[in-house]
Order: sequence, then C-alpha cells, then structure tokens
Amino acid sequence: MDQLADTAISAQDLAKHFRTQAGTLDLFKGINLEIRRGESVAIIGPSGTGKSTLLSLLAGLDQPSSGRILLNNTDLTELNDQQRAAFRNRHISFVFQAFHLLPDLTALQNVMLPLQIRNHKQAESEARGWLEKIGLGDRLQHKPAELSGGEQQRVAIARSFATEPSLLFADEPTGNLDEQTGEQIIRQLFGLNQEQGTTLILITHDPSLAKRCQRSLRLHNGVLTEIEL
Repeated sequence: MDQLADTAISAQDLAKHFRTQAGTLDLFKGINLEIRRGESVAIIGPSGTGKSTLLSLLAGLDQPSSGRILLNNTDLTELNDQQRAAFRNRHISFVFQAFHLLPDLTALQNVMLPLQIRNHKQAESEARGWLEKIGLGDRLQHKPAELSGGEQQRVAIARSFATEPSLLFADEPTGNLDEQTGEQIIRQLFGLNQEQGTTLILITHDPSLAKRCQRSLRLHNGVLTEIEL
C-alpha cells in the first residue's frame, strides 16, 4: 500500500490563534502530523496547552487559522460546514470525558441513534449486538440516570463503534471514572480499536494511558513533538 493510501490523518503547517483584548493569542502554529490507518496515537500535555482544540481541528469540528488537514485523503479545509458534518457522519466517532448520552433515551436507543441517522435498516439488532459485546446486554432498557458512570461510558463506546468509523477521537475518556472502572473502559476501547482496525487518537494527561498507544505526542508551548514513554 502506498504511503498516501496508508495515511489516515495529515496535518500540514497547522495554526490556531484567538483574538483577545490584549491582542492575538497563538495557541500553536507550524504543527505537522502524519498518522497511519489503524494506528493508536496519544496526545499528551498539561491542561490548557490546546490538546482538545487540536483534536477539534483534526476531527473537523473547528477550522484552523491556517494550514491543511487531510482525513482519509480528503482536505477538510476545502469543505464547508455542511460538507464537513457529512464527512464526520460517515467516517468519525467520538468518546468524550462527559458521556453525552441523551437522558430520555435508553441505552439501546442511544446506540441506535447514529445508526438511524444513517438509515441503517438493522439499527436495533446492530445496537443490541454492540451492547452485548461490551457486557451491557442486560441493561438495554435502562436510561443513563439508571447506569453507573462506567456503564454510561461503555454505552458511549458502543455508540461510537456501532457506525464502524475509520477514525475515533477520544478526549480524556476515563476522566470521570475511578481507576478500576477506567481500566475496564480502556481495555474495551483498545480491544475494539484493534478488532475493528480503527485509527484511534487519544487525548490524555495520563502518561500510563498514553503508553498503551503505539505512539505518543506531546503538545507543549505550542509545539507538538514525538516522545518515548
């Protein structure tokens, strides 16, 4: 497979700045990044360095101030808002620190929702299968308030993988969980990543979690560098 076809994410001379009363704040600039298909990559760094902003740019949720971002060889910076949303719907899923489950829907309905948006004909059976795969087959009809934090995050992971995304962005996915529950969530996240061949981008401040990824990058003082953990 040639290098271009093997590249899931390519960021070229990426910059993001904000205008403040004191002037222009450069969060980062000149960032270059290549991530291969199926690779797991951690982005670490202190709070406030722009890790989540970088994730938002790479995932097409926000636009860079300058530079290019190619996902699956599609240049996001050439797409309008509607086109970027359609691209995300086809290729990308997210797991956040906050679970972002709809409170009035059951676990099954929450996992079904992105499948129904795609007009998936077997949305219910597909969602049921994913919840069973992550050990929640007996919690299908429970609403988020009736689930523990770990169970809610597992529902969020099932929802993310149900659409078979080629790219999965996880932002502090264990930040709201105790250590034991967080370990279970991470095992499932990486297990599904390897099983599905999904490219995983993980934002974390935890070096032990980052060490589980194939590569680790550190964002500090606006500079992204590859590090050994």
